[in-house]
Amino acid sequence: MNRAWAFSCIITLSAILGGCGKGGSQNATADSGASASQAASQPAQAASDALAASAAQGHGALATVGKAQLPAEAAETLRLIKAGGPFPFGEDGVLFRNSAALLPQHPRGYYHAYTVRTPGAADRGLRRIVCGGLRKSTSDCYYTDDYYASFKRIGD
Repeated sequence: MNRAWAFSCIITLSAILGGCGKGGSQNATADSGASASQAASQPAQAASDALAASAAQGHGALATVGKAQLPAEAAETLRLIKAGGPFPFGEDGVLFRNSAALLPQHPRGYYHAYTVRTPGAADRGLRRIVCGGLRKSTSDCYYTDDYYASFKRIGD
């Protein structure tokens, strides 16, 4: 009974992870004759590859973007951070945990996240700036336009 339950959990997890990619059902095993164990290992490998890429980014491989290259809304967010607010959203300035370790490691409480407005968006959108250090400091900030999936260090 336990083996059957574990196997069904693996198949379910495989189906869920397989549908998470951009290709959706295209992530299914290309060979329709592949065994269930082969199909279950593919999403696990994809997840492993994504974690490895995330770890590599978090350990010094961050790209840099100049302040002049940022969208105008990001420049406004940086100005508000330096001024200490007021921020347009109640969630601005909340603790960013860096649980995926995409940014350099620091003690808990070091990073805070701020919304970068997205023109035409009905909600907060996907763009954020995460800054470390003192609350009004913008010397250690990072920009993401994909809701924390990747970051670029903000340079001068």
